[in-house]
Amino acid sequence: MTANSASAGHDDHAPLISSRFVYLLTAAVVGLAALTATISVAGRWYGENLALAGHTTSAEPTDIFIGQDHLRLASNVIRFEQQRVTGRAERVDLYLTWPGRQGYTDETRALFNDVNQPQSLLFLDISQSTMSRDMSGRIEPIYQHLFSGTILPGPAGLVRHEMKQNSGYGQEVFFTANRDGDTPYAVRCMMPAAPGLSTSADCQRDIHIGRDLVVLYRFSSQLLPQWQAIDTAVVTFLNNRLIP
Repeated sequence: MTANSASAGHDDHAPLISSRFVYLLTAAVVGLAALTATISVAGRWYGENLALAGHTTSAEPTDIFIGQDHLRLASNVIRFEQQRVTGRAERVDLYLTWPGRQGYTDETRALFNDVNQPQSLLFLDISQSTMSRDMSGRIEPIYQHLFSGTILPGPAGLVRHEMKQNSGYGQEVFFTANRDGDTPYAVRCMMPAAPGLSTSADCQRDIHIGRDLVVLYRFSSQLLPQWQAIDTAVVTFLNNRLIP
């Protein structure tokens, strides 16, 4: 047998896939599997944290001291993560479901993340008062001089006031209502051109609570028919969280 024949015979019986290739292929498959698992875990972690987007489901109490007032609030009603710290603060921003007045939970998650349901949330900004009168108290000395004189009926007993062109309020309107044994109700709104264009901040009203706090709360114009219930609910919710 010639050398060439021997060589050819050896090649005919050599394995088509070498053991080294099998080892490299196995290592590659294992590595790819590990990478896939890592991406899956990381993706799930990122997805969960993206879904929270600064929210928290924790109901851990947070003690906020603003001026002379002490508020004890569940962490999941505090809107911004950096404010969920016990101690002194200049302000605290809250959000609540309506009408449930709940914070962010697994059950209410959809309400906080769906911009198409602006009527589902109330937003409250709490700070130390810098004015002696709240919005209701400013009607007579300030706002009534800026009303254009055009008066229209509003929802649920409200009266709508258009503003003078030079009032500085642009396209905003005011709604007022008399209340037996209390100061008149007042709220200012930027009314959407159509109900579908409403936002959760169409209307805003400020009130005084506690020793020296002002609360600016905002809500959708779709909720104007519920103005009395909302005002009572906001006052009750906060008064129940003031620590003497």
